[in-house]
Amino acid sequence: MSTVQDTNPYASLGLAIPQAPANTAKNKLGQEEFFKLMTAQLKNQDPTKPMDNAQFLSQIAQFSTVSGIQDLNTAFSQLAGNLSSDQALQGANLVGRGVLVPGSSSNIRTAGTGISGAADLTASTSNLALNIYDAGGQLVRRMDLGPQASGLVSFGWDGVTDSGEAAAPGSYSIQATAQIDGLTQAVDTLVDARVESVTLGKNGQGLSLNLIGLDPVALSTVRQIY
Repeated sequence: MSTVQDTNPYASLGLAIPQAPANTAKNKLGQEEFFKLMTAQLKNQDPTKPMDNAQFLSQIAQFSTVSGIQDLNTAFSQLAGNLSSDQALQGANLVGRGVLVPGSSSNIRTAGTGISGAADLTASTSNLALNIYDAGGQLVRRMDLGPQASGLVSFGWDGVTDSGEAAAPGSYSIQATAQIDGLTQAVDTLVDARVESVTLGKNGQGLSLNLIGLDPVALSTVRQIY
């Protein structure tokens, strides 16, 4: 007996070809439709050739995987939105605040003002020294801070040069050295700055701080907020 090929693969199950709603993508199978087809398939299967258990479980696993990925994507989208909102709140609270950030230079905006910051000592020292240079590379002030324990050691330059004159407005670099185990070693420095504005991160990037007189820095690099 010949068999007529039906263009509807679901005809034997008593179902019409699923039609995608006008406002949804074509060929999109939802959870309700999937289980409806699966139930009809079980009811109408050939008793002499029942569906293989492995095949049945495979279909369920495939649908569960796709559904799980969709739920995960939705959860991540919600998380990203929450993180963006948290960044906005953090940014609003930081504007106008002072921060201590890694750096070896800072600016004197008006004559008579100075620069403050900290030296990051990895070990105790018999003497911590700071050298301040102007934009032309000339040494304008040397400061000996004496013995110091390891950790952050605060310093402040009042803006007065070794000659007793007020330093002119401009950019000044800071170099710190320490005597450790009889050797002179370079020491990392940090400078104080004021947050002028913030830039919210995109595509997984964190919050960026725009500092007065300095280049922007990532929030993750800030050592202190005050």
